[in-house]
Amino acid sequence: MAVVFKRPHALTNVPTHYCPGCTHGIIHRLVAEALDELDLEGRTVGIAPVGCAVMAYDYFNCDMIEAPHGRAPAIATGVKRSVPDSIVFTYQGDGDLAAIGTAETVHAAARGENITIIFVNNAIYGMTGGQMAPTTLPNQVTQTSPFGRDISQAGFPIKVCEMLSTLEGSSYIARVSVDCVRNVNIAKKAIKKAFEIQSQGRGFTLIEVLSTCPTNWGVSPKDALQWLRDNLIPYYPLGVYKDVTEVKKEELCDG
Repeated sequence: MAVVFKRPHALTNVPTHYCPGCTHGIIHRLVAEALDELDLEGRTVGIAPVGCAVMAYDYFNCDMIEAPHGRAPAIATGVKRSVPDSIVFTYQGDGDLAAIGTAETVHAAARGENITIIFVNNAIYGMTGGQMAPTTLPNQVTQTSPFGRDISQAGFPIKVCEMLSTLEGSSYIARVSVDCVRNVNIAKKAIKKAFEIQSQGRGFTLIEVLSTCPTNWGVSPKDALQWLRDNLIPYYPLGVYKDVTEVKKEELCDG
């Protein structure tokens, strides 16, 4: 009998610790599938964050390093420069990347470091109890914004893709979602392309994945998917924000 669906080799055969309905598991699988299909597992180094994915080192069959809070891009930079032939990715949430790790992320992109960042955005601090994050939406209720995020006090959410796409060192910046089959397939292609670009030595790549947090959003797993569609996607539009592999028409003109 032909096998049409199986666990990726780059994904370990162990139960994950994530809450029911959390989409970290889907994202893990997409990363692992991309590594398998590109035959990169044997030379890949992943950087695990502080946050819900703190134990990602248990879930990937490649070498993994644990990073202090927010410092994953700095560690990834060191690994890539030390072992240029390696494929290096970080896996970070919005609190890890867009709060304490903002400087590391921005400057890694500005320098054009040849690494890939998988950025999981669920608009809330998950592991520590549901506090307001840099990506929390205006008026969104969290443990530390019980009356909703007040932009007059807390400012506006940080739109990471829009910001990083303005930097000359970034090569491929895309925002995807995993709320339905179609979007999961699009996310898979984006993650795979990011690894391909890195393997070609073409610079910094980041894939932002809109994700759910049913536990801290206080909704069911099913309702969390709809909440993502109704709230996160309108504020954080999906799409490719920068792609250096796309040749512009005017560049092809003979003049």
